[in-house]
Amino acid sequence: MKISAPPTPSPVISPHDYAALLRNDLFAFIHRAFCDLNPQTLFRQAAYIELLASRLEDCRSGRIRRLIVNLPPRSLKSHCCSIAFISWLLGHNAAIQIIAASYGQDLADKLARDTRTLVEADWYRALFPTRLSARKAVNDFTTTAGGTRMATSVGGVLTGRGADVIVIDDPLKPDQALSDVGRKAVNEWYENTLLSRLNNKRTGCIIIVMQRLHQDDLVGHVLPQDDWTVLSFPSIAEELECIPFSTPYGLRRFFRQPGEALHPERESVAEYEAMRRRIGLYNFSSQYQQRPIPISGNLVKREWLRFYDEQPRQFARIVQSWDTAAKTSELNDYSVCTTWGVDRDNFYLIDVFRRRLNYPELKRAIISQANIFDANQIVIEDKSSGTQLIQDLNNDRVRKVIEYKPPPGADKVMRLHACSDRFENGRVLLPRSAPWLDEYILELIGFPGTKHDDQVDSTTQALDYLREPDLLAIFVKAYS
Repeated sequence: MKISAPPTPSPVISPHDYAALLRNDLFAFIHRAFCDLNPQTLFRQAAYIELLASRLEDCRSGRIRRLIVNLPPRSLKSHCCSIAFISWLLGHNAAIQIIAASYGQDLADKLARDTRTLVEADWYRALFPTRLSARKAVNDFTTTAGGTRMATSVGGVLTGRGADVIVIDDPLKPDQALSDVGRKAVNEWYENTLLSRLNNKRTGCIIIVMQRLHQDDLVGHVLPQDDWTVLSFPSIAEELECIPFSTPYGLRRFFRQPGEALHPERESVAEYEAMRRRIGLYNFSSQYQQRPIPISGNLVKREWLRFYDEQPRQFARIVQSWDTAAKTSELNDYSVCTTWGVDRDNFYLIDVFRRRLNYPELKRAIISQANIFDANQIVIEDKSSGTQLIQDLNNDRVRKVIEYKPPPGADKVMRLHACSDRFENGRVLLPRSAPWLDEYILELIGFPGTKHDDQVDSTTQALDYLREPDLLAIFVKAYS
């Protein structure tokens, strides 16, 4: 067994310079802390840990206020974020107040004990002036400067406690992820209890560290609500990854080719594939690839998706498909417009517009989106709020509107199934990158078990409409 001894300065680095390195380079501090807490285990350096350290340092400096870290199991996420980083925070600001939460009190206490071990270590005390007060409870210790680190479980009482930084590490156990009650309890505790604990809502920092478990886990719940910086590391890269980040030594880049393992020296692609076979596609996609899919999903498979880097110079036609909220007064449902370019037998998804809109806003958005993309046709289902929209737009002399009527008796699942051959045959092309792309793909490949289905409804409506054999006649009629 290889044993990891604490790093020592080389002959060209003096002890003074080495101490300065540990004080100013969080990655070096993470390494030193790991060796102190795990003397029988070899620390294996990895580029993703350097990137993570950079983003955590951005949290300390205030450049990032909301950070999500999605990592596969056994990737040092807890060591980096809940132990080393919290120790680093206390070293640089002994008065800082921190709340650290995990799914269970036992785990929260274990992370707290490791943090306290570091803060009381001789090498740490030589680096920083931070000292612990006489009160050294396992789950709640205080510095002599008034700083605190409180460890709690999800659902724990936090009355009277405040925090400058909140670290949420594994808020949900994998075996609870399929429980609607369990997920709802975590999400409601975050909304109703934890958020109110920030001392300063403007400058306070929240870090969520977890492997993805479900589309409506805590990460899925909070993403639409705030401006989050997301570090998502699939165990096997699904696309080219090139992420710049700053270090004390200058700008660096995290780079990974599609099909490359996250940390090949620790776990290879073959080992990950073996894990996939053992735990199944659903668990592997969520926990290891950070791409949660419902068990009932996969009418459209991920491997069917094709992507384009550049659009054709000119499309034969541009069609916009609107899925509107069920009621004209509904504010909770999304209205979605997918914009499609038709080139021979291929269909290019150009844009996805997805907003919660009241009725006047929806009318204005339809006209605005049509003008932005110079749409030839605007397809709206002649049902519920769509019926009124069609009438009002016609009265306003918007001549591009097409009244869509879905096949009789076809529900949402049947409609997507009827269009799935176009994905399988590679005739539907998505942009290589777009701010809305990830959310669109997750809904598409996860349907019918996804939380929302408005983007799927807009897509199936567009593809079904474009299946019509006499498009030219419809086009002429729309402008007559």
